[in-house]
Amino acid sequence: MYETHDDLPLLPANRAALAPEYPWPQGQRAAMFLSFDVDAETAWTGKDPSRYEELVTMSYGGYEARIGVRMLLAMLESLSLRATFFITGWSVEAHPVMAESILRAGHEIGHHGFHHLMPQPGDPRLVDEVDRALETLKRRLGVVPKGYRAPSGESCEELRVLLKERGLVYSSSWRDDVRPYRHLLADGRPGLIELPVTMVYDDWLFGLSHRYSPRPMMPKEHVLSIWKDELDEVRDWGGMVTTVLHPQCSGRPMRLRLLRHFLRYAQGHGDVWITTGEAIAAHYAACEAADTGASA
Repeated sequence: MYETHDDLPLLPANRAALAPEYPWPQGQRAAMFLSFDVDAETAWTGKDPSRYEELVTMSYGGYEARIGVRMLLAMLESLSLRATFFITGWSVEAHPVMAESILRAGHEIGHHGFHHLMPQPGDPRLVDEVDRALETLKRRLGVVPKGYRAPSGESCEELRVLLKERGLVYSSSWRDDVRPYRHLLADGRPGLIELPVTMVYDDWLFGLSHRYSPRPMMPKEHVLSIWKDELDEVRDWGGMVTTVLHPQCSGRPMRLRLLRHFLRYAQGHGDVWITTGEAIAAHYAACEAADTGASA
């Protein structure tokens, strides 16, 4: 831990090489990593477990299992889209039918911690949060996840090393690029592939869930304008956008309609590869291997 500003290294916090500009498959111009964070009640208990006794607050998270996930799965099926659902281990244990429905619909299941605890340097709970979720996903769903998204979108060196040791392939937590890249660990070893998050596609930021939030709830037209503009410019760059959508937000009726409208807009371009994190990470790894082989 650094005690003063003078202790800080004169180096970037992320020392990975710049993202290579690998082409997307089948001549696609850009990519969209379509992903959801299934937190259920842990969205509210992660920072304060005593909130479990606040039953109306818990009902915001419970909406996911009762309605939100089901409606999103139906919408994705109608659009013939596959997505990644990062789900907390607690949510799998508490709502097994919901978790099984995601798997049964053919979507990727990703690791999202167990109790949705924000990863912090030196936290003694870090290993248990990762390992307990891995055990739950394997035991309950038969899933060995390839992807990880950090609860509350935070990371630290201990976590990066732990994820590599546990055999994860990719992470989707950082916010510093519009293309995938390979992490570089502090000891110089290559880390996981990073599929960076696109901040504006985090539905929570637009007041889509207003419990304990000072943010006003933004109307469809405002959010849709932001989402379209971001996609259009990233598409011009030949990059990738990554969504962080929550069923307790985007599974609400008006917000699901907004998401459906946006996804149809993205599909209408005909050159945006909308897919799972697993598929994008596998494409990156294949390009990386070919690039390495050509350079050898």
